[in-house]
Amino acid sequence: MSVPDKSIDPRLLDSAKAEFLKNGFLKAELKTICENAGITTGALYKRYKGKEELFCAVVKDTVDAIEDYINKRTLPNLSELTDDEICHAWDMNEENTLELFKMLWDLKDGFVLLISKSSGTRFENYQHDFVSSMSKAYEKYYNEAKRRNLARTDITSKELHVICTSFWTSVYEPFTHDLSWKEIEQHCKIMCRFFNWTDTILLAER
Repeated sequence: MSVPDKSIDPRLLDSAKAEFLKNGFLKAELKTICENAGITTGALYKRYKGKEELFCAVVKDTVDAIEDYINKRTLPNLSELTDDEICHAWDMNEENTLELFKMLWDLKDGFVLLISKSSGTRFENYQHDFVSSMSKAYEKYYNEAKRRNLARTDITSKELHVICTSFWTSVYEPFTHDLSWKEIEQHCKIMCRFFNWTDTILLAER
């Protein structure tokens, strides 16, 4: 009885990630992926139905980590938070923002695949879908701040979505343009000065 070669899966995923990063999903070649992994195409098809399923396997850990990030920001019962906690959520704190960049930096390859190399897959609208999810979270916090008379201006859902898109584009772009970590640290400082959420919603002074 033959023993399955457990070294194939990591080799295949590493080779696929390299090929997808280099050429994007649409131009990536399964033949090249298999050759660089030292396996046959038959071995690939025993594990994955095709190129898209392989791409999804490569980005799975990144997708799961980012979904966990989103869920932690969309699930809280905001009525249980204090006024200070609601207000603090709008602070552009450099330390917290850098933690976000650090999380994405640790997921860099998968994140780049999702935001700029996924055309032709179920993730080709990932940037927009992510922003839509985060916009809903921001809107929940805004509505709660408004209900408590902490936010003193009216912002529509569409306006908030546009502003959130601008904000998250500033998060994506350093990875799209392959900035170094040192450059991202500097970008984070500039970004925190540029986006002033407390002024955007006219947050009450506290």
